[in-house]
Amino acid sequence: MPPDNAILPDTLAQDIRLVDFVLLWNQRQNLSCPVLHLSILDWLEQSWHAGDSELLLLVFRDAGKSTLVGLFCAWLLLRQPHLRILVLAAEQALARKLVRNVKRIIERHPLTAGLKPKRREQWAADLFTVNRNIELRDPSMLARGLGGNITGSRADVVICDDVEVPANAGSAAGREELRQRLLEIDYVLVPTGMQLYIGTPHSYYSIYATQPRQEVGEQAAFLDGFKRLELPILDEQGQSRWPERFPLARIERIRRRSGPAKFASQMLLQPTSSQEGRLDPGLLRSYGDELDIREAGGRLVLSLAGRRLVSASAFWDPAYGTPRVKQAGNGDGSVVAALFSDAESRFYLHRIAYLTHNPARLAEQDAASQLCDQVAVFLRDLHLPGIRVETNGLGKFLPGLLRHALARIGHGAAVVEQVSRQAKQARILAAFDAPLAAGMLHAHDTVLASPLITEMREWRPGNGSARDDGLDAVAGCLLAEPVRLTQAPPTARRDWRPGAGQSKARADFDPFKA
Repeated sequence: MPPDNAILPDTLAQDIRLVDFVLLWNQRQNLSCPVLHLSILDWLEQSWHAGDSELLLLVFRDAGKSTLVGLFCAWLLLRQPHLRILVLAAEQALARKLVRNVKRIIERHPLTAGLKPKRREQWAADLFTVNRNIELRDPSMLARGLGGNITGSRADVVICDDVEVPANAGSAAGREELRQRLLEIDYVLVPTGMQLYIGTPHSYYSIYATQPRQEVGEQAAFLDGFKRLELPILDEQGQSRWPERFPLARIERIRRRSGPAKFASQMLLQPTSSQEGRLDPGLLRSYGDELDIREAGGRLVLSLAGRRLVSASAFWDPAYGTPRVKQAGNGDGSVVAALFSDAESRFYLHRIAYLTHNPARLAEQDAASQLCDQVAVFLRDLHLPGIRVETNGLGKFLPGLLRHALARIGHGAAVVEQVSRQAKQARILAAFDAPLAAGMLHAHDTVLASPLITEMREWRPGNGSARDDGLDAVAGCLLAEPVRLTQAPPTARRDWRPGAGQSKARADFDPFKA
């Protein structure tokens, strides 16, 4: 064994296996090394030797993954003291904690004590530089929170330690900012460098998800192509991966205390919100069929997947729909939704449209008229006999504009003005709870790929910051009575609803001769 202040020769350092490095450390600390840790260490070492440059390590909470990654960093510096390692975390304090742990290992591990520099300024709390035989501008390890400045830094290894947390995963704006920050790694990492993410998912829209979330515009998962090691607390046989510390009885207590959503997220590594949601989009029944309208017995019949539709409702929750507001994720959205039902009281949420106007066309047509034109086409294409327009605020003057837009395209649909007096959250709950629980609410594939699904996942009573424009429009459809026209629309339109229009009956008998 070399003296504690010696630097191992390169040839000897290269022969030290990561697992031996950790076992020696654990022996000095009177710690054991569970099988779970051995699996992680083998994976890290094999990935490093294979030259894998993009790694993702997902392990359940309180499994010691950050401690193991700290030992991995110390082992890397033992083998190659010239390496530059950047640690990113959601907060500066979290990143500094990992760097401080590596410093402690280097100071106390019998194989690395010689790496500690003599100059005190090279051994700071959030950065340090080990003894190395070349001069480099960047330190050996540097800690930065995601909000910190890493411009101008260069790194051979970037460790992303718990960069996703509830604070940045709980809203669309926070998730977008997180992704933009992480994309900056490409400008810091050297071409042959390695990225290693470690953490647990905190959202259905987690950066760790394996599948793209099409409803938020993803074409590929954020870490698509990364080599993954996922170790949930329960293995394939339902047994604990660390039985000495987490026997099944303790795991069950954790499940009961944390609730199913948080347990699935933090212990089973399933991308889902760590908070319980009220509107579960998983209860929607999907379909991909389109409307079929044809004439039968002299009447129009509208059907969907072979089922005759008997009623429809459409609802428009209007706003100006400014594109920049929509992109920024703030302000009200302008949303129109269409819902059909069949004779068995099944609901079919067939379309939802998030409307925006074109600012470049404001000189020729105002924003309100642009939106009304879009809604008119929406009604015509779906053979809708009418629509309810919320007239609170902006909507007061829209019904008249919409009637003119419908007349221009020759679609005679009724426009019903509606003032919403019930609180929006109570209205959404009243509309969604029963049909979702009963499995009666179906949704078209285009709806499932829309922002409505994100709204459902993130909506909770009392959370005023969550988007709910689409939910409000669909709630308006669900709560509305099917449109029943009492007079002919301004433009002739044949109605597909059963009982609509006039019927003639022929009598062949004289009741007085009976």
